[in-house]
Amino acid sequence: MIIRTELPTDHRAVCELTYQAFGKRKDESELIDRIRKSSGFIPELSIVAEEDEEIVGHILLSKAKVIGDTGDHEVIVLAPVAVHPSYQKKGVGSKLIEEGLNRVKALNYGLVLLIGHPSYYLRFGFKPARQYGLELHQFNVPDEVFMVCELNEGELNRIHGELRYPSAFFE
Repeated sequence: MIIRTELPTDHRAVCELTYQAFGKRKDESELIDRIRKSSGFIPELSIVAEEDEEIVGHILLSKAKVIGDTGDHEVIVLAPVAVHPSYQKKGVGSKLIEEGLNRVKALNYGLVLLIGHPSYYLRFGFKPARQYGLELHQFNVPDEVFMVCELNEGELNRIHGELRYPSAFFE
């Protein structure tokens, strides 16, 4: 399996993969397209898993902000991650997340936030975010699914406030 940066020629395959992975729903595919067109898009953080020249997984990490008393802080949000149904539970998602976190750290971003299943994301170092002084008001979600991963030591001591997803998540 090859884990690599998404190319423009992969867009159609990523759209179809995401559609299949999310139960033949278009919302996540449309979100990916909106993020690609936004100022929060970082091409190196759109990553695919390829097997036998077929795209079988995709992860997208993009810019967001935490607005707090100490100012605005640029952070990264993870959404969405998709694995083709026939490749699920085979480690593809884990490989994509690990690669994504490594790339985010290499780009010197200190925090990655997400809304997701705690039992899955804990293994990658994600923790419930609200206990670290981070809030989320744009989506009404339980505390345990709003999660943060600290990539640079001390970031959770420095950054507090409300996570604001960019407009691409709401259009």
